[in-house]
Amino acid sequence: MIEVEEQPWRAMVAHAEKTFPNECCGAMLGRIQGENKRVTEALALENAYAGAQGAMYELRPEDLLAADKAAREKGLDLIGIYHSHPDADAYFSQTDLKNSCPWYSFVVLSVKRGKFDHANSFLPDPDQTKAEKEEFVWPKF
Repeated sequence: MIEVEEQPWRAMVAHAEKTFPNECCGAMLGRIQGENKRVTEALALENAYAGAQGAMYELRPEDLLAADKAAREKGLDLIGIYHSHPDADAYFSQTDLKNSCPWYSFVVLSVKRGKFDHANSFLPDPDQTKAEKEEFVWPKF
């Protein structure tokens, strides 16, 4: 299960709405205790995809390493990655699966007409052949 606290959730939604109609991306920091993950910080990262960013995002490896380092310096874990789907549902695409890391949770935020609509979290398998929905709790406001 992954649970996102109010402050990082507001930051994630604001980031997704601000970058609309492009995809946003970022890192989720917090604490992992067994099967439970609690996101206490969201770190916005730059979508480095060189093409049309409305259909894809790309993280630079150095940005992901910097997010991991920031988490460790705060005594936190890098729980996973979030990104948005502009004017689309919150699903895990084949491109998402191909570029995933099986040790991270992947939160996808659906942003329709510039406003947050819904979200889901996914856990890719080690072979990157499928990603199951993960139990996901976020503040409702």
